[in-house]
Amino acid sequence: MLYAFLCYNNENTVMSWSKEQDDAVMSKLNVVHDKLKAQGKLGPSLRLMPTTAATTLVKEKDLVLDGPYAETKEALLGLYIMDLNSLEEAIAIARELGQANPGGAYEIRPIRLYNDERIAAS
Repeated sequence: MLYAFLCYNNENTVMSWSKEQDDAVMSKLNVVHDKLKAQGKLGPSLRLMPTTAATTLVKEKDLVLDGPYAETKEALLGLYIMDLNSLEEAIAIARELGQANPGGAYEIRPIRLYNDERIAAS
């Protein structure tokens, strides 16, 4: 079963980290990432640009807004796609990621449809 791990955190806190602080968190996360890669469980993972770079289309009104639509304390800052055996395994991995990355939350969702159309990030 494919699962999406949606990574939420306080954007102001994360964006205020020094390069050294950010590198330290990423180093801890890479330990978990490397383990998951070696097990063949880790698919695409993304770190999103800040919400100030977001554009939102409100479908019902065909209205385009600068920035995120929802004003929240925590923002979606990234996501992972993983191929796992169970929700219990997903929760255990979310706990590992949470130990490496302070604050926030991981929302775990089973994926219903996944199109593996590769595009290059610019």
